[in-house]
Amino acid sequence: MHLRFAILLAGSALVASAAPSFAHHSFTAEFDAAKPVTIKGAVARIEWTNPHTHVYIDVKDDHGATTTWKFELASPKVLAQLGWRPTLIHVGDEVTVEGAMAKDGSSSGNAREVTFANGQRVSAGSSGGDIAPPR
Repeated sequence: MHLRFAILLAGSALVASAAPSFAHHSFTAEFDAAKPVTIKGAVARIEWTNPHTHVYIDVKDDHGATTTWKFELASPKVLAQLGWRPTLIHVGDEVTVEGAMAKDGSSSGNAREVTFANGQRVSAGSSGGDIAPPR
Protein backbone atom coordinates (compact mmCIF):
# COMPACT_ATOMS: atom_id res chain seq x y z
CA MET A 1 0.00 0.00 0.00
CA HIS A 2 2.84 2.39 0.80
CA LEU A 3 4.44 1.66 -2.57
CA ARG A 4 1.24 2.62 -4.42
CA PHE A 5 0.99 5.84 -2.44
CA ALA A 6 4.64 6.67 -3.17
CA ILE A 7 4.12 6.03 -6.89
CA LEU A 8 0.94 8.14 -6.91
CA LEU A 9 2.72 10.95 -5.07
CA ALA A 10 5.71 10.83 -7.43
CA GLY A 11 3.42 10.82 -10.47
CA SER A 12 1.43 13.78 -9.14
CA ALA A 13 4.62 15.73 -8.51
CA LEU A 14 5.81 15.01 -12.05
CA VAL A 15 2.53 16.21 -13.58
CA ALA A 16 2.49 19.33 -11.38
CA SER A 17 6.06 20.24 -12.31
CA ALA A 18 5.31 19.87 -16.02
CA ALA A 19 2.12 21.97 -15.92
CA PRO A 20 3.84 25.34 -16.43
CA SER A 21 5.41 24.10 -19.67
CA PHE A 22 1.96 23.41 -21.13
CA ALA A 23 1.18 27.12 -21.04
CA HIS A 24 4.12 27.93 -23.30
CA HIS A 25 3.90 27.73 -27.09
CA SER A 26 6.23 27.67 -30.05
CA PHE A 27 6.68 30.76 -32.21
CA THR A 28 5.40 29.02 -35.34
CA ALA A 29 2.25 27.82 -33.59
CA GLU A 30 1.03 31.38 -33.09
CA PHE A 31 3.03 33.75 -35.35
CA ASP A 32 3.93 33.94 -39.04
CA ALA A 33 7.51 35.09 -39.70
CA ALA A 34 6.58 35.53 -43.39
CA LYS A 35 4.15 38.31 -42.39
CA PRO A 36 6.23 41.14 -40.93
CA VAL A 37 4.44 44.03 -39.26
CA THR A 38 5.58 47.50 -38.19
CA ILE A 39 3.31 49.40 -35.82
CA LYS A 40 3.79 52.93 -34.48
CA GLY A 41 1.78 54.22 -31.54
CA ALA A 42 1.61 54.98 -27.85
CA VAL A 43 2.25 52.41 -25.13
CA ALA A 44 -1.09 51.69 -23.45
CA ARG A 45 0.07 49.00 -21.04
CA ILE A 46 3.02 46.72 -20.34
CA GLU A 47 2.92 43.43 -18.45
CA TRP A 48 6.21 42.13 -17.05
CA THR A 49 5.06 38.52 -16.74
CA ASN A 50 6.50 35.06 -17.38
CA PRO A 51 6.87 33.31 -19.70
CA HIS A 52 6.51 36.44 -21.90
CA THR A 53 6.31 40.18 -21.40
CA HIS A 54 3.46 41.84 -23.30
CA VAL A 55 3.22 45.42 -24.49
CA TYR A 56 0.00 46.98 -25.72
CA ILE A 57 0.24 49.77 -28.30
CA ASP A 58 -2.60 52.18 -29.15
CA VAL A 59 -2.49 52.92 -32.88
CA LYS A 60 -4.63 55.68 -34.40
CA ASP A 61 -5.75 55.47 -38.02
CA ASP A 62 -6.29 58.39 -40.41
CA HIS A 63 -9.85 58.85 -39.10
CA GLY A 64 -8.80 59.01 -35.44
CA ALA A 65 -10.04 55.52 -34.51
CA THR A 66 -7.76 53.65 -32.11
CA THR A 67 -6.81 49.99 -32.33
CA THR A 68 -4.86 48.40 -29.49
CA TRP A 69 -2.17 45.97 -30.64
CA LYS A 70 -0.74 43.34 -28.31
CA PHE A 71 2.88 42.32 -28.79
CA GLU A 72 4.67 39.44 -27.14
CA LEU A 73 8.27 40.00 -26.07
CA ALA A 74 10.76 37.75 -24.31
CA SER A 75 10.56 37.01 -20.59
CA PRO A 76 11.48 39.77 -18.13
CA LYS A 77 14.78 37.96 -17.41
CA VAL A 78 15.78 37.81 -21.07
CA LEU A 79 14.75 41.44 -21.60
CA ALA A 80 16.91 42.46 -18.62
CA GLN A 81 19.85 40.64 -20.23
CA LEU A 82 19.18 42.68 -23.40
CA GLY A 83 19.29 45.96 -21.45
CA TRP A 84 15.60 46.46 -20.69
CA ARG A 85 14.54 47.88 -17.32
CA PRO A 86 11.01 48.67 -16.12
CA THR A 87 12.06 52.33 -16.31
CA LEU A 88 12.92 52.02 -20.02
CA ILE A 89 9.32 52.04 -21.19
CA HIS A 90 6.32 53.94 -19.85
CA VAL A 91 2.63 54.22 -20.63
CA GLY A 92 2.26 57.04 -23.17
CA ASP A 93 5.70 56.57 -24.79
CA GLU A 94 5.66 56.71 -28.58
CA VAL A 95 7.26 53.57 -29.98
CA THR A 96 7.62 51.67 -33.22
CA VAL A 97 7.40 47.90 -32.93
CA GLU A 98 8.66 45.57 -35.65
CA GLY A 99 7.79 41.91 -35.56
CA ALA A 100 5.70 39.11 -36.97
CA MET A 101 1.90 39.01 -37.25
CA ALA A 102 -0.25 36.55 -35.36
CA LYS A 103 -1.57 33.73 -37.54
CA ASP A 104 -5.14 34.27 -36.31
CA GLY A 105 -5.35 37.71 -37.99
CA SER A 106 -5.85 39.57 -34.72
CA SER A 107 -4.16 42.86 -33.88
CA SER A 108 -1.28 41.09 -32.21
CA GLY A 109 2.20 39.87 -32.96
CA ASN A 110 5.59 38.80 -31.73
CA ALA A 111 7.90 41.80 -31.34
CA ARG A 112 11.41 41.59 -32.75
CA GLU A 113 12.58 45.15 -32.11
CA VAL A 114 11.25 48.26 -30.36
CA THR A 115 12.33 51.76 -31.37
CA PHE A 116 11.70 54.67 -29.01
CA ALA A 117 10.96 58.27 -30.01
CA ASN A 118 14.58 59.24 -29.24
CA GLY A 119 15.80 56.69 -31.81
CA GLN A 120 16.97 54.08 -29.29
CA ARG A 121 16.40 50.59 -30.70
CA VAL A 122 16.24 47.53 -28.45
CA SER A 123 15.76 43.87 -29.19
CA ALA A 124 12.54 42.34 -27.94
CA GLY A 125 14.22 38.96 -27.62
CA SER A 126 11.97 37.41 -30.24
CA SER A 127 11.65 33.65 -30.21
CA GLY A 128 11.11 33.75 -33.97
CA GLY A 129 14.67 33.03 -34.94
CA ASP A 130 17.69 35.14 -35.73
CA ILE A 131 16.67 36.36 -39.18
CA ALA A 132 15.08 39.79 -39.11
CA PRO A 133 11.97 40.33 -41.21
CA PRO A 134 12.51 42.06 -44.58
CA ARG A 135 12.46 45.86 -44.49
